Amino acid sequence: MHRDKIHRLLAAYRAIDPEDQRRLVETQQFVERYPACFERELPVGHVTGSAWIVSPDRRQALLTHHRKLEMWVQLGGHADGDPDIFAVSLREGIEESGLTRLTPLSKNIFDISIHRIPANKDTPAHYHYDVRFIFEADPEEALVVSAESKALAWVPLERIHDFQVDASVLRMVRKTQQGQIPD
Repeated sequence: MHRDKIHRLLAAYRAIDPEDQRRLVETQQFVERYPACFERELPVGHVTGSAWIVSPDRRQALLTHHRKLEMWVQLGGHADGDPDIFAVSLREGIEESGLTRLTPLSKNIFDISIHRIPANKDTPAHYHYDVRFIFEADPEEALVVSAESKALAWVPLERIHDFQVDASVLRMVRKTQQGQIPD
């Protein structure tokens, strides 16, 4: 029952290419196989929620320099048992930015990423099945850097490749520039 909403969201997601389809299928299989998929204590991995935050003109995105990963990424984090992954991504976007007004551009999934999280002193290596939603915010609103970040920055989309980012961030840039926002 607690996985019904994510099953519906994943079923409605439209992959943009074969690699995106592979990520979708792997995420669906993971959610189906593990009833505790939203719990960070699940040692193989867990579903996480992210907020891809863009400016109203869709020319900038808000990135965070992640303290542990040492790279620039979208805002997001653990569900901690919450099966409403949209609400998780909204909460994480607010908590990690200090923004008070995030407007969803869609309540459907914008992007899916699967990435390996390296082991650290307390946690074995595992996977994040990251479900991402797109939001709009005012770049003039004050930002507050959280303890999980070293910095926050509004970055012009055409300059994001200058930052240390992974391929999934660049994919979200392309989707934004091409207007691939779900209904």
